[in-house]
Amino acid sequence: MNRREFIGGSLTLSTSALTPLPAWSQAKYPDRPIRLIVPFGAGGVVDSVARQWTERMKEQLGTIVIENQGGAGGTIGMGDAARAAPDGYTLAFGNTSTLVLNPAIMPKVPYDPTRDFITVSILAVSVSGIIVHPSVPVKDLKEFIAYAKANQDKLSYGSAGAGTMTQFAGELFKQLIGAPGIVHVPYKGAGPSLTDQVSGAIPMSTINITGQVLALHNAGKLRILAVTANTRLQGAPDIPTAVEAGLPGMTAELFTALLVPAKTPQPIVERIYNASQTVMKNPGMQEALIKQGLEPVVDSNPKTATAYVQEELRRWTPLIDTLGLKQKQ
Repeated sequence: MNRREFIGGSLTLSTSALTPLPAWSQAKYPDRPIRLIVPFGAGGVVDSVARQWTERMKEQLGTIVIENQGGAGGTIGMGDAARAAPDGYTLAFGNTSTLVLNPAIMPKVPYDPTRDFITVSILAVSVSGIIVHPSVPVKDLKEFIAYAKANQDKLSYGSAGAGTMTQFAGELFKQLIGAPGIVHVPYKGAGPSLTDQVSGAIPMSTINITGQVLALHNAGKLRILAVTANTRLQGAPDIPTAVEAGLPGMTAELFTALLVPAKTPQPIVERIYNASQTVMKNPGMQEALIKQGLEPVVDSNPKTATAYVQEELRRWTPLIDTLGLKQKQ
C-alpha cells in the first residue's frame, strides 16, 4: 500500500457515515454559526485551503467563521481548539507541523494530537520538490544524486526554515543518498528561499511545490527534478516522483486535516464528515487546489486519517532525534 492509499484507504466507519443522519440530528445541528480555528496567520497554505473549503461548506452547514490564531508554530490556536466544547461548533484545521512536528520537537505543547482531537479527514497534501538552479549541470534526479555526492562539501540547500517539513525533506534526501556534507540554509519562509534560488544564490532547495514554483519551472528559471510524493502531481504530471526516479523512501508530505475536539458526538462527526466529503468531491474545489500545487484528498475518513497522522509521527520522530532538534525544557 502506498502512502496516498494509506491516507484514504477503505471506509471502515459504520455504514451510517455514508448515509444521511436521522431527521432529529439534522434539525438540531447546526443551528448557529460554526467557528473554524486556523492556527496560522492569513495568507498561508492552510489558510488558503480553509477559505476555499469554508466558502463551499456554507451550502452544507451554514455560516462558518474563520478565526486565524497564529503564533508559537500553530500551538496557540490548536490549544484553543483542544479546549473547546465538543459540540460541533468549533472546528480546526491542523497540519503536519501542528500534529506531527511540533509534538515531536517541542518539549511541551498545550494539546495531544491524538488524545485531544478527532481527525475527521485529510483534505489536501502539499509536497516538497528536489529543485535545482539551471546552472547546476544535471538533467534528472539520478544525475543530481551523483553530482551531490561528489560535490557535497560545496553544495547547499534552502528550506522554508529550521524545523519545517522542507528541512526534513532536505535532511531525508541527504540521509538517503549518503551526503551529510550538504549544508542546510534555513530561510524565514519559502518566499525568501525561492528568491535566492532563482537568483542563483543557492543551487538547491526542497521547498513545497506551489503554483508559483511550477510557473518558474515551466519558464526555465528553476528545474524541479522530482516531487517527494508517491504519485505524480495532477498539476504537474510530467515531473516524476523521487521514488520512481530511483530514490526509494524519498517521501515528504505536508498535509492539511480537518479536526474536531475529542468527545464530539459521533452523529455530529458524521454530519461534518459527510458535508466535507461533498465539498472535497466538488470539481471546482479540486481544481482550485490543484492550481496551487496541492493534491486534494477525497477518500479520507476518521479511521484512515488518524492512522495516517500516527504513521507520520512514527516516521519523522527518529529523524528529528537524529538531527538533535528535540528541544529541552
